[in-house]
Amino acid sequence: MATKVLVPRLGEGVDEVTVTKWLKQVGDSVKELEPLLEVNTDKVDTEIPAPATGIVLKIITQEGIPAKVGELLAIIGQPGESVDVSDVSESNIIESKVEGDVLSLSKGQKSVTPQPATLGLRPSTDLGFISPVVAKIAAEHGVSLSQLQGTGLNGRITKNDVLAFVGNQESQAITSTKSANLQPANMIFEIGAQDTLIKHTVIRKSIADHMVMSKQTSPHVLTVMEADLSKVVKHRAANKAAFEKDGVNLTFTAYFMTAIVAGLKAYPIINSSWSNEGVLVHKNINIGMAVSLGEEGLIVPVIKSADNHSLLAMARSVNDLANRARSKKLQPDEVKGGTFTLTNHGISGSLFAFPVINQPQCGILGIGAMQKRVIVIPSDGGTRDDAIAIRPMVYLSFVFDHRILDGASADWFLAKVKGTIENWA
Repeated sequence: MATKVLVPRLGEGVDEVTVTKWLKQVGDSVKELEPLLEVNTDKVDTEIPAPATGIVLKIITQEGIPAKVGELLAIIGQPGESVDVSDVSESNIIESKVEGDVLSLSKGQKSVTPQPATLGLRPSTDLGFISPVVAKIAAEHGVSLSQLQGTGLNGRITKNDVLAFVGNQESQAITSTKSANLQPANMIFEIGAQDTLIKHTVIRKSIADHMVMSKQTSPHVLTVMEADLSKVVKHRAANKAAFEKDGVNLTFTAYFMTAIVAGLKAYPIINSSWSNEGVLVHKNINIGMAVSLGEEGLIVPVIKSADNHSLLAMARSVNDLANRARSKKLQPDEVKGGTFTLTNHGISGSLFAFPVINQPQCGILGIGAMQKRVIVIPSDGGTRDDAIAIRPMVYLSFVFDHRILDGASADWFLAKVKGTIENWA
């Protein structure tokens, strides 16, 4: 009996994937749980295992094509077996879901196209109470309420939240359409005989769309300070060996992440997002860190509840997420829910930069390359002369949403990050 391969539920709020690569082709044999194809969602590549042993009889969704959760991807059966979709036994449909880091498979009795759980009328521990009016409006516009940040009492999602989200989506669609229509007239390329066209990957398209959307959404403002890393360098040198005994590489990123936590706790308004009804200040401090994937682009895994991490725990999380990001072993949920972002552009030698805000966050902090520079050490209350010294210095580039912050409040936050680094004990 033939078996349908369906798009699995890969995480909360993940309703659609894009097929990036079929690891097996029609006619190939495959074993149960053997990787069958790769899909991408939110720049995370995930392998989908085969739900049964057999032959790939038919591939329904081709590479580069999006598919929603529950949609048919392929059919697995025995040689010579019919590939008519309607002939596939419903009892053999495989229902897939992710539990932790493991994709589990179980046979169900019938095919059910998943419906957004957020449209229910009962209280939810994640969404709170959803009124019938809110559920109806969301259903009419095809909105998953898990995408929304509630502005009502205790974070409840209101009618205005849904309407504002729908209006914003329509506005972005109009803007994208206008941009697409204008591009051919404004950008005429002369393709030479020696030119090579490199096709956009799913990740590159996702990055491009998000960057354009971010610049169109919020007014970006940059403020820069420099910090003396002398005490951090000494602390790292004194503790690196001890951390290695625990299997942790103590990188400078862990110090910067911890300093950001101090800044966000001192100025909670930075840990926020803009909404039409007001500024939504997030209770949880979830810091994303941009990880370069080389020519493929970048991805931003998120350290959840970063304010509960010691330096050791922070360094361990940084190591783990960075390593799994580069080896494409992140889960979709691990790149969601960020409330602030760090990008360490100094790894490639850049001194300071103007990063793009990771929407819908309030700001992003860029860390430049550490350089030993000559600086002036101020006199101590006039009891001695100023001095010149060589110190390991770094530029901190903070880009913020000018709708939420003004220059003074942005500088207060950045000064707190700078002070935490310079006074590390």
